[in-house]
Amino acid sequence: MGLRRKSRSPPVLSHEFLIQNHADAVSCLAVSLLLGLMFEVTAKYVIIFITVQYNVTYAVDGQSEHVHFYDYGPKDIATIFFYMLIAIILHAVIQEYILDKINRRLHLSKTKHSKFNESGQLALFYLLSFTWGASILTAEEFTMKPTSLWKNYPHTRMLFQVKFFYICQIAYWLHALPELYFQKIRKEDVPRQLCYICLYIAHISGAYILNLQHLGLILMVPHYLVELIFHASRLFYFSDENKQKGFTIWALLFVMARLLTLTLSVLTFGFGLARVENPDFAIADVSFNVLTVRISCLTAICLTQAWMMWKFINFQLKKWRENVQNQIPKKKITNIRSKPTKKEPNRANFVNGAAKFEDGASPRIRKLKPV
Repeated sequence: MGLRRKSRSPPVLSHEFLIQNHADAVSCLAVSLLLGLMFEVTAKYVIIFITVQYNVTYAVDGQSEHVHFYDYGPKDIATIFFYMLIAIILHAVIQEYILDKINRRLHLSKTKHSKFNESGQLALFYLLSFTWGASILTAEEFTMKPTSLWKNYPHTRMLFQVKFFYICQIAYWLHALPELYFQKIRKEDVPRQLCYICLYIAHISGAYILNLQHLGLILMVPHYLVELIFHASRLFYFSDENKQKGFTIWALLFVMARLLTLTLSVLTFGFGLARVENPDFAIADVSFNVLTVRISCLTAICLTQAWMMWKFINFQLKKWRENVQNQIPKKKITNIRSKPTKKEPNRANFVNGAAKFEDGASPRIRKLKPV
């Protein structure tokens, strides 16, 4: 019986070592921050990383109840950093205990394996974000009051659910940047993923900083629903290539979501906020309702939607061309099979001037008549 060779562990602090043990290192850092709450000396510093900051309490007129709202500030960076660590840990847990086990059963290629992991992670995130965002919209009745997008601007007072939602969104997309290295993403896929990650960070952070939380929330919920359908359809497609009906539903909802985004953006920046425009730029009042900011925001949204539609049209054209190319060989094969094959007569082989048939028999010699 031969001895079993032990796999060598990678050197400490090497690239392979960091990739294999990044979740453990991040877990230790997160636990150390939580342990800091146990000591009075460190608790006042650690609390900034864990709890939502800038709480403002308002008393209701004629009632003893108090309403809690939240503002934003520099301390939110520490809170975002902590929940970014939590996102890295959850990413590793989902990858190891769910996606890797499914991948072993499907036996996918390297290209499909990478796309399956990407869609699996994003599908779970979009599902949770869509459910969470829809519950906030339902509770606050933002969809029933379109004027709330620009009425009483700036919206500096945020409820706990709204602020925590934005912090988790920013933390998740920031965690996606180091995951490009930890998950060994292929070089061909890095520019594509890096592009949409940066777009998410820029748009969500912009809505959070510019006090456009209501508009950002209303635009994110339908967008996340469309992306959820796409990645769920791609997961079903990898399991069975015949399941492609989900892409048709995604295509219809994708166009509707783009039109909804453009409509609400033009309505908010072009009509709603223009009526209550501030003459001067006032950072102290946390009001960014000036012409320059409105035009910049509307231009950024329109360019992003145009870029997404351009990518969508190219994707549909590529898919259509592939279907046409797959159907052309099938037609040729069916035409060839339908033609009757004619049996060719046995041709004689001539060796040294004498004819011989394939079965070895020689042809009958014809006698010549005497002249």
